[in-house]
Amino acid sequence: MPGCDTLAPLAPVTATLRAMFGTDDLPGLAPGLVVADEFGWSPASTLVDGSRLPELLHAATLRWGGTPHACAALAWKAYSYWAALPAVLGWAAARRVPLLDPADVLIHFEDHRPLVTLGLRRSTPVAVLPTDPLALSGRPKVRVVADEAALLAVLRASLLDAHLAPLITAIQAEVRIGTRTLLGSVASGVAQAVLRATDALPGSATASVDTLLGALDLADLVELVPGPGGRPTVQRRTCCLAFTLPRPKICQGCCVRPA
Repeated sequence: MPGCDTLAPLAPVTATLRAMFGTDDLPGLAPGLVVADEFGWSPASTLVDGSRLPELLHAATLRWGGTPHACAALAWKAYSYWAALPAVLGWAAARRVPLLDPADVLIHFEDHRPLVTLGLRRSTPVAVLPTDPLALSGRPKVRVVADEAALLAVLRASLLDAHLAPLITAIQAEVRIGTRTLLGSVASGVAQAVLRATDALPGSATASVDTLLGALDLADLVELVPGPGGRPTVQRRTCCLAFTLPRPKICQGCCVRPA
């Protein structure tokens, strides 16, 4: 990506965030993504093992005031969007993927603007292709993979298989909610992120969405349809349950139609 320091592992991600939002200092993510001082932060594995999950679900109930399963679905929608963003944007922008195992993702609940804030440990591994300048850097946390298929495989293994799927299991131990509902929010978040970053990404954003959702086995949960001006928008095939809140909300692209 033009203007990036090619040897700064997360530079393509932070540059794309600035292009999307005008800043990489966002509610929901640590400034610059990397947490320099881990005091007050906990690894996301504390959500997966259930020890801090009640805190996340309670915060969601206080914020939205809906039923336990609706609030859990909305907490998941927020969490999974911010958790996936570094890997999704890293792949789409530069084929450079931070590996988001829950032990390397940090969380805190101190900022009350977002439901939860996420950041990455400085030691978070980054997977790259052999053609990436990082591949020759000799840095211990750079993992060089053989090709595009292998890069997508490690993205899936760290983000979905090691992180989001076990967290879904943990949530379902607390609240009755379907896996398809939760994975629908992951699919929607991945697609929305790439489409929002269209102007900052090389190649076709639509093709990137298709490739990522195919690698994650989530392609059947959303559809890209023409929106204003013909630009693609995301049509969900599941619902995040926001319409059930005391103040109901019908999200753009929701499968629920207003009466």
